[in-house]
Amino acid sequence: MRKEYDFSKSRKNPYAAALKTSVTMRLDQDSVEYFKNLSTNVGIPYQSLINLYLRDCATSKKKIDINWK
Repeated sequence: MRKEYDFSKSRKNPYAAALKTSVTMRLDQDSVEYFKNLSTNVGIPYQSLINLYLRDCATSKKKIDINWK
């Protein structure tokens, strides 16, 4: 390993905007089981499926209609 490295010609990571943020969420067991079962059928980790679903909601600007009674 070198004692010193030259970063004068380095550039920023072009994928930095696509990095993910770690978040702790409390989800009900039925929702988690749904995505886990779906993940075994499609071969994608369930956390990635949840992320894809949330991203789809955000990009299509879906709004939830909640009527508390």
